[in-house]
Order: sequence, then C-alpha cells, then structure tokens
Amino acid sequence: MTSTVTPRTGWNPLTRIAFRFCVGYLGLYCLLLVLIPFALLGLLGLLGRRLREYIGPWGITALTDPVTGWVGRTVFGVDAALHEDSGAGDQTAVWVLVFCILVAAVLATAAWTAFDRRTSHPRLLAWFTLFLRVCLGVPMLGFGFAKLIPTQMPAPTLAQLLQPYGDLSPASVLWLQVGSSYPYEMVLGAVEVVAGLLLFVPRTAVLGAVLSLASTAQILLLNMAFDIPEKLLALHLLLLSLALLAPYLRRLVDVFVWQRACEPLTQPALFTNARKNRVALWIQVALGLWVALGSGYDRWVVWQDQYSAASPKSELYGIWQVRDFTLAGQALPPLTTDENRWQRIVFDDPEAATYQRMNGELVPVRAEFRDGQLRLITAAAGLAAEQPAFAMLTTERPTPDRLLLRGNLHDHPVVVTLERVDPNSFTLRSRGFHWVQDYPYFR
Repeated sequence: MTSTVTPRTGWNPLTRIAFRFCVGYLGLYCLLLVLIPFALLGLLGLLGRRLREYIGPWGITALTDPVTGWVGRTVFGVDAALHEDSGAGDQTAVWVLVFCILVAAVLATAAWTAFDRRTSHPRLLAWFTLFLRVCLGVPMLGFGFAKLIPTQMPAPTLAQLLQPYGDLSPASVLWLQVGSSYPYEMVLGAVEVVAGLLLFVPRTAVLGAVLSLASTAQILLLNMAFDIPEKLLALHLLLLSLALLAPYLRRLVDVFVWQRACEPLTQPALFTNARKNRVALWIQVALGLWVALGSGYDRWVVWQDQYSAASPKSELYGIWQVRDFTLAGQALPPLTTDENRWQRIVFDDPEAATYQRMNGELVPVRAEFRDGQLRLITAAAGLAAEQPAFAMLTTERPTPDRLLLRGNLHDHPVVVTLERVDPNSFTLRSRGFHWVQDYPYFR
C-alpha cells in the first residue's frame, strides 16, 4: 500500500526549483516527442498496433515543424525540418526541438518560482511521479519485448553473411553482434520487461527505476559507442530513471554505502483516502499487464510474420554460387574485373534478392515470381515504384541443390548455372556453444 503521509515541512529552495524544472522539461519532452505517443499506443494495448499505422512514427512531433524550422534557421542557421520517413531520433529537428523545450522549461521555472509562494508540491509530486513511471514503463516494456521476442535485432540475413566485416557500419556491427545470439538478446529484453512491469507497481517502482537506470545507461553507452541514432531517446530514458530515483537517493546511499537503516521507499500517495489509493494501485497493476500484453502480442506477430521458421521465404531460398555464366553466347570466366558476371545470388525475402558482383559488391534488387518466370528489378532508393525488369529468367531445379537460370539480362541472352551454398558452412552460424574449450577459437 502506498503511503498517505504528506511532508510536514516545505522543501528547500533548490529542491523546489529542481522539481519545477523537471515538471516543465520532462513533461514537455514526453508530450512533444516519442514518449507520450509511445505510452498512448502502449496503453491501447492490442489496439495500438492498428492505430500506429495511421498516426505514423512521429505522432504530434511533426506539428512542431514551424517552430523548430524557424529556430533552426534563426538561431543555428540550419534546416530543421523533421524527416517523417526516417526512424532516426537524432535528427537536426529533434535536437532543435529539445533546445526549445529546454528554453521553455527554464522560462517556466523562473515564472513559476516568481509567482508561486508555496514551499512544496506534495500532490503534484505524486501525480507527476505516476506520469513519469508510465512514460518510462511503457517504452521499457516495448523495447524489452522487442528483444525478448528477438525482432529488434534479428539474426544476420543470408546476404549479410557474405558482407565483409570492414564494410559494416558501427551500427550494423552492434545489431549483428546482438542478433547473432538470441539468448543474449532475450536476456537483455527480459531485464527491460521486468523493469517495466515493476514500474507499474507502486511497492516495486523504486526497484523498477533502479533496473531501468542500469538498462538505459547501457543503452546510452552502446548508442554512443556504435553511433546509433537514438542517443537523445536513450539519454532521456536515463533522465526519467534518475528523476524517479532522486527522492530516494539519500536512503539508497544509507543502505548500500553506509549500511544504515532507512525509512521505507514508498511512492507518494495519489489521494488522501486509503480506499482510493488501493483502487489506484490495482488500476496501475492492471495497466502494466495490459501494456505488456499489447507489447508482447505486437512483437509476436512481427516474429511470426518475418523471423520464425514458419515466416514466408523465397521459393528459391538460399545462397547460390555461380558455376557457369554465359552471356550473349559467351562463357564468362570468374574474373574479379568482370562487371557483368555474378559471383553469387541470394534469395531470402519472398519479394527480394541480392546478387554479388565479382568484385564482392552486394546489390539488393526486387524479385518477382510471375507465371513461372523470375523478374529482377532495380531497387535503388529514389526510383519510381514501377521500374522495368533488367532480368527476366526462367528457373529450373535439376536437383534440390542446383539451379539453372535462363532468359535475358540487360537485353542479352543469359544462362546461369548455380549450386546451393550450405548456410552452416559459415562459422558464425555453425560454431555454436561449448562448455569446454582447451584453446580459444577466433577466426
């Protein structure tokens, strides 16, 4: 049960100013950026999946474009238009918006302090604490289930197995590192899910904030070290954790550093009536379970649709090594300087393929199977949706591990003979786990 005791004395001036600034800054950040839209979608549970298709990834953030655009041009001399087609959270527009929020919070704090003579805000503290717990708990559950049901960082695709390590960006290195070990990713997700659930229970909210602090600190470190474009979000999740822990820091230090007894770590009461507080407690618990159900279901649908063994695969699924390549009646030898010959072609997604040039370059294309014919279409960004096919090929499978492609490639007749490559021939997929190792294994 939450405590119904209110402070007997006022807060010191620094505490009052810090609290008022947190209300202004964190409140505006959660409202204008992703946390409130994220929270609302999470609170809608199973319905949030459908609503997300209509409101887009940025929600009401796009409405701030006139302000951020003007501030960006006037103060910083930059174009601060929000790119709504981008999932990056560190866009110029977002940085400018955070600057605007900071300025607004400072001004609001100054005005609040000048005109409000109250020495404490116990009731506002209680409701603002609940607000922060929801704003932190929902994304912790969302991001946690995205790892617990490993869809945020999936295992390397067949094409990625062919990509040289040195060509990978730091972000891809992190994504593939985590995705290469589902147990590791699932443990990371489990910690975030537990932290999110604990935040919805008043009695365990402090423990949830501690776990969230550890998780978000690691996320921020990884985002900084591997240049993931979500540094601002990770930083603010960390700040939310710290804000929730701030009233308890002295007592936590007493217990864990000085080994002293301390008062109970109770959440501030929402009401003065004990019965209302009990009802509020069960509403919070039910809310946490509802958000968890919606987040878990959303990730499960994604897993089934895209990553499970039952998810749709190309009918030519696999990595195919070119053995013979005949173009315009002429057999092309496997020379690394040849710009026409292929080295491999990969079929993974039902509507996509990737062919590898002789110099090792991987070229993603659209793949369409129509009336027994394979059509390959350029998939470069910025092109019109309907492009003419540069290859129209018939497919023959003399054996399960052999493929014969015949047809036209760039308006020239072509015949390609290929053999399937076993994906487990790649050490990343076949090495596995070993309790006993007499020598370290690095390749």
